[in-house]
Amino acid sequence: MLRNVTGIISIGMMTSCLNHGYCQSYPTKPIRIVTTSSGGGGDFLTRLISPALAASLGQTIVVDNRNGTLGVEIVVRASPDGYTYILHGSVIWLTPYLRGHASYDPIRDLAPVGLAARSPNLLVVNPTVAAHTVKDLIALARSKPGELNYASITTGSSNHLGAELFKSMAAVNIVRVSYKTTATATADLISGQVQVIFATLGSMSAHVKAGRLRALAVTSAEPSALIPGLPTVAASGLHGYEAVSIFGMFASAGTPAAIITRMNRDTTAALTQADLREKFFSAGLEPTGSSPQQLGAMVKAEMARMGKVIRDAGIRAD
Repeated sequence: MLRNVTGIISIGMMTSCLNHGYCQSYPTKPIRIVTTSSGGGGDFLTRLISPALAASLGQTIVVDNRNGTLGVEIVVRASPDGYTYILHGSVIWLTPYLRGHASYDPIRDLAPVGLAARSPNLLVVNPTVAAHTVKDLIALARSKPGELNYASITTGSSNHLGAELFKSMAAVNIVRVSYKTTATATADLISGQVQVIFATLGSMSAHVKAGRLRALAVTSAEPSALIPGLPTVAASGLHGYEAVSIFGMFASAGTPAAIITRMNRDTTAALTQADLREKFFSAGLEPTGSSPQQLGAMVKAEMARMGKVIRDAGIRAD
């Protein structure tokens, strides 16, 4: 019943939008984009595209940094008028699994605008580990169940769930060692206290180049322009594997379709500006636009796939 009511409201708002020329004059005031805490990937991405987005829309973009699900709740409660958005990652759609409940339904209460960027991880090992390929690592882990450790930071993050997905698909037992910071996890990986990590390019690239660590593969489904020449996990021993961080933009459910289309068009244009490409790459981000429908399908697929990993592994957020 609630879904039907939401649909009726959306149609009504769209009709009002067209009859009164609201969408044609949009926007008429500053636009708020809620994103990750200061310094996070979503924050970097939002601040990078905001000047171009402001120029095309003719309005100021206000970046609002929020921790955790607070930002999601702000957008869910906002008026569906196209002036409040969220640009964030998997915390939006995986929190209901990680916490067992949430104050919102990511499918019902949010309207996808478009994919903004993705960030693959690297599968990295200490050089003393007798594995130079993904197949080697799987064989080693199967021969020594429970003896290899992997480092991860935030519970439910892409590096954590990426490792658990790997374990599930490869049928191996690699023990998680949780760290509070990437720096301490990296230090222990280099010293050999832990043997494996799924981590961002930015945190690993200098150590890999210096030979302190060995990169085996990238976690995206296709080879990444961020790490030319490095094979994917899927192509080098674990068919079908994919685990990346994705950042998408969403509006409140019921936002008129014409406004969603306008915001999608202008955001995509901002993401494809040639002068921003190197800045994206230096932060380990691949700018990747999409239609609202494509983002919606990606979120549903991610919820099904990673939701199963979370349930099967009994993962709960810290």
